[in-house]
Amino acid sequence: MEGSGEQPGPQPQHPGDHRIRDGDFVVLKREDVFKAVQVQRRKKVTFEKQWFYLDNVIGHSYGTTFEVTSGGSLQPKKKREEPTAETKEAGTDNRNIVDDGKSQKLTQDDIKALKDKGIKGEEIVQQLIENSTTFRDKTEFAQDKYIKKKKKKYEAIITVVKPSTRILSIMYYAREPGKINHMRYDTLAQMLTLGNIRAGNKMIVMETCAGLVLGAMMERMGGFGSIIQLYPGGGPVRAATACFGFPKSFLNGLYEFPLNKVDSLLHGTFSAEMLSSEPKDSALVEESNGTLEEKQASEQENEDSMAEAPESNHPEDQETMETISQDPEHKGPKERGSKKDYIQEKQRRQEEQRKRHLEAAALLSERNADGLIVASRFHPTPLLLSLLDFVAPSRPFVVYCQYKEPLLECYTKLRERGGIINLRLSETWLRNYQVLPDRSHPQLLMSGGGGYLLSGFTVAMDNLKADTRLKSNASTLESQETEEPAAKKRKCPESDS
Repeated sequence: MEGSGEQPGPQPQHPGDHRIRDGDFVVLKREDVFKAVQVQRRKKVTFEKQWFYLDNVIGHSYGTTFEVTSGGSLQPKKKREEPTAETKEAGTDNRNIVDDGKSQKLTQDDIKALKDKGIKGEEIVQQLIENSTTFRDKTEFAQDKYIKKKKKKYEAIITVVKPSTRILSIMYYAREPGKINHMRYDTLAQMLTLGNIRAGNKMIVMETCAGLVLGAMMERMGGFGSIIQLYPGGGPVRAATACFGFPKSFLNGLYEFPLNKVDSLLHGTFSAEMLSSEPKDSALVEESNGTLEEKQASEQENEDSMAEAPESNHPEDQETMETISQDPEHKGPKERGSKKDYIQEKQRRQEEQRKRHLEAAALLSERNADGLIVASRFHPTPLLLSLLDFVAPSRPFVVYCQYKEPLLECYTKLRERGGIINLRLSETWLRNYQVLPDRSHPQLLMSGGGGYLLSGFTVAMDNLKADTRLKSNASTLESQETEEPAAKKRKCPESDS
C-alpha cells in the first residue's frame, strides 16, 4: 500500500500502519525507559537487562503490551483484575513499621526457585505480598508504592509503540543528551513552531543532533516539500532519522549539501567540478578500502554508546532507508564479486551522490527558502549570517544553542546587520507533575535547562537601502520639532521681565 503513487505523503501509509511488520522501526517502552530497534526475525534484543526476540510482535498492533517468557519469546499480556480484597487491607500509618529486613519470609533462593519453575513475575509479586508480615499494616499509598517497586523488579512487561518526534526526543534526552546537544523535547517543539514547519515548505536545516531535528521536520512536513540538509565532514549523520522509519517516498524531497561549499555557492564560484574531484580521489581499491575502514571506525565511535540507534553504520549514507541493504557491500567486496564490480558500484553511488549535491545547489541558488533551522555544536553567528542569504524575505529562522552567550553575540550581530524583525532570545521552562488521586504535586526532580532559542523573521534589505532619503527627511523634521520647544522656553523669561 505504501507504493501507491509518485506523490509522497502519509495517506498510503495509514492503512497498514497500525500493524507491526518485519523490518519496521519500533520503540520499546518499559515504565519511562525507551529504546528504538528494528524488528527482525531471530534477532536478539537486550533491553533493561533482559534479552528476547521480536518475532512474536509481528502482526500485532502498535501499543500492545507483551510479557517476556522463558526462551526469550514475547507473549501478549492479558488484562487481569485488580488485586484481591486481601491486599486492599491497609493500616492508618507507618510509624510502627521497622525495616529490619525480617518482614519478608521468602529468601532470594526461594525467589530464584520460583523463577526456575517458570512462574511469571506477576505471581512472584503476589507471593511476596502474601509472605510479607508488614504489608497489611502499611498505608494504602505505601502498599501501592511497594507493589510498583516489586513489579518493576520481577515483571518483564514491554510495550511496543510507534516512533514519533516526542518519543524519540524523550528517549535521546534521557539516555544520550550529548548526542543531541542537550536539546530538551519541549525546546524541539518550540523550534518546529517558531520555524513554521509545515507541508509544502522549502526548508534549510543545519544540525548536528544525530538527525533528530531533521526527522522531526520530515515528520511534520509529511513527505510534501523539500529539505536541504547542510552537513559538516564526510556526510550527514542520520541515526535518529532512521529510527522514525520513514518510507522511501519521504526521502525524495530530502537533499544534502556540504557545508564547506556554501561560501563558494554564495560568491558564485561553485561548479560541478568541485564535487566531481572528491570521488575520483577515492576510486582506487586500496584508497577506498582505507576510507571505508576509517568511516566504519568513526561511525563506531559516534554510535558506540548509542543503545537506542538500531543501525550504527548508516548515518553517513545518503538514503538512510536503503543503507540496510547496502551495508554488507562495505564489509567484504571480495565476497560478492571482483574488485572491478566493487569499484563500479562505488562509482555509481558516488555519481548519484554528486547528482543530489548538484540538485541541492540548484535549490539553494534560488535563494527563496521558506525557513532556516540551525541546531549545531558550532558557533551560530557565522553559520546564520551566511545561511540567511538563502532565505526569502518574510520567512522565519530559528537557532538553537545549549548556552546563552553565543546567541547573545549572534543577536548583536543581527541587529547590526539589519534585515531582521521580531528578533527574540528565549528559554523554555519545563516542570513535570505527578497527577494521582490525593497525590498531585510537582515532581521533585526537574530539568535545569533545555537550551536557548534565537528566532526572528527576515525582511528585504533592498527596500531599507532605498529608503535612506526618507530617513534623512524624517531626521530633519525631528530636529525641527526638537528646536521649536527650545525657542518657546526662551520667550518665557522675556515676558516675565
